[in-house]
Amino acid sequence: MKRSTNRILTTHVGSLIRPAELQEFLRAVQGGKPYDEQAYRKCLTGSVAEVVRQQTAAGIDVPSDGEFGKSISWAQYALTRLSGFERRPISEDANPFKRGADRTRFAEFYKELDGEQKVATVTEAICSGPIAYTGQAELQRDIDNFKAALKGVKTEEAFLPVAAPSSVIPDRKNEYYKSDDELQAAIGAAMHTEYKMIVDAGLLVQLDDARSAVTYDRMVPPASMADYLRWLETQIDIMNAALEGIPADRVRYHICWGSWPGPHTTDVPLKDIVNIVLKAKVGAFVIEGANPRHEHEWKVWQDAKLGDRLLIPGVISHATNVVEHPELVAERIVRLAKIVGRENVIAGTDCGFAQGPFYRRVHPSVMWAKLEALVEGAELASKELW
Repeated sequence: MKRSTNRILTTHVGSLIRPAELQEFLRAVQGGKPYDEQAYRKCLTGSVAEVVRQQTAAGIDVPSDGEFGKSISWAQYALTRLSGFERRPISEDANPFKRGADRTRFAEFYKELDGEQKVATVTEAICSGPIAYTGQAELQRDIDNFKAALKGVKTEEAFLPVAAPSSVIPDRKNEYYKSDDELQAAIGAAMHTEYKMIVDAGLLVQLDDARSAVTYDRMVPPASMADYLRWLETQIDIMNAALEGIPADRVRYHICWGSWPGPHTTDVPLKDIVNIVLKAKVGAFVIEGANPRHEHEWKVWQDAKLGDRLLIPGVISHATNVVEHPELVAERIVRLAKIVGRENVIAGTDCGFAQGPFYRRVHPSVMWAKLEALVEGAELASKELW
């Protein structure tokens, strides 16, 4: 994995806003409606090529494919790549997404938000049989599209974002395995195929894991902090097992507290989980750090032992249309670089700008302005640090 050896490199979390033409095909794919397969593949290939070109034109050093090949959300997409799951309709009242301490405290706010932004989860996933990886063809298509797009641009490296085991098909129900831990282990074993295929193709793999931190909001209370920390330790162990045989320096691990634009008053503090998170056998940690709820947590790195791994802090928020000033971005970068070493910092974003094909947190024009501000801020930081 490339380091910031003579300047601060730039990247982001991966998911970008899909163009309208591609969305039309994805609606048909997601809805099980007829569509022109050849036209869809052509549109997808062209859309990936264009979004890679746009990223590099903005100055992003380590781009992604925008997650354009996923016809469902960043986590639910695994339903098309794993056997053993079936989908059943779910009522609005029983939706597992609509729970948590933050939602309880701010019920009126969330009622208003849900009215504006419909909750993406409309079916529940039931594990009713043995889990195995079946998505090789779909993943190979995404790899091929991405690598073709990269041929025409200049980059330092490139990455594909996929879900970490604990975030694969969240809120699933288990009707097959003896325990949830056994189910989790089976998911991890199956996802190893996906992780290895990406790395074997010469790309970095990023494991997205919002669920690892968000579970605190869903679990405590009634469970205790100790219960949650034990759960988190288990998730890291399962992820490490899923990464067995994959070089750590080819893996990025993304932690955030959920992308939704809510109060987030019940987010677990980074200081309470960082030592467990750092047990992940990865080469870089991509951690939210630009929003008002978590920006102060840069101080955690004064004591946390990053070792020889990279830190990719969020220095741009995905959840507000306000474009950060490049000087603020530079400040965020510099203060961390002075703690963990300038060569160990790559500037990133808090989360993806779109959590699925039809959901976005900002306007597309704002997204590109934010990435440009990220690059400008990294340039200012580089002048100060070098």
